[in-house]
Amino acid sequence: MNLVIFGATGALGRECLQQATAAGHQVTVLVRDAAKLPSNLGDVVRVKTGDVTDSAAVNACITSDTDAVLFAIGVVKHSPEYLCTTATENILHAMRAQGVKRFVWCGGGSTLLAEDTAGFGEKFVAGFSAFFMKKKHVDKAAQYELLEKNRDLDWCGVRPLQMKPGDHTRHYRLGFDRFSGMSNISFADCADAMLSMLEGDEWLGRAPIVQY
Repeated sequence: MNLVIFGATGALGRECLQQATAAGHQVTVLVRDAAKLPSNLGDVVRVKTGDVTDSAAVNACITSDTDAVLFAIGVVKHSPEYLCTTATENILHAMRAQGVKRFVWCGGGSTLLAEDTAGFGEKFVAGFSAFFMKKKHVDKAAQYELLEKNRDLDWCGVRPLQMKPGDHTRHYRLGFDRFSGMSNISFADCADAMLSMLEGDEWLGRAPIVQY
């Protein structure tokens, strides 16, 4: 497949990039600093330099030959307000213009959905994130609301809790099971879950929790 990955220099994005190229996909990435990419990418990765908040830079990455887009952008302390939401607006506009349908994204576990089992653990995660990680919490919730308004596209995604370095085990749970502040997933397995959604209809329009 011809894939475009946004967020390829982050911990999750690097895993998406490595697993995608290992699986034989052709990949385009948009990065602000190409020096942060692995040096052994070969000729299967097309590198574009720019910012995902710049619609022109996003438009240059997504073409009629693109089969799917992977969104692995994270929110950190110095990120702009509503980074993920703004980036997603640009990406969805470019996808629709080029007739690209599949969008696989990484959200946040603090965004509670109707399908979740909303017990104490889930409510604690949401409340903790809303207070201590407000920028990320608000942005990821707004990103989900934006996607809900764009159901003509084939979007799906995962909502990890704590992501951490770790092995690529391929053994994890995807669904709407109970979770808590102790739930976690490795960057590698979160990326694995995202790539598993590139094809098939099981998770279309849904964003399950990914956890061990």
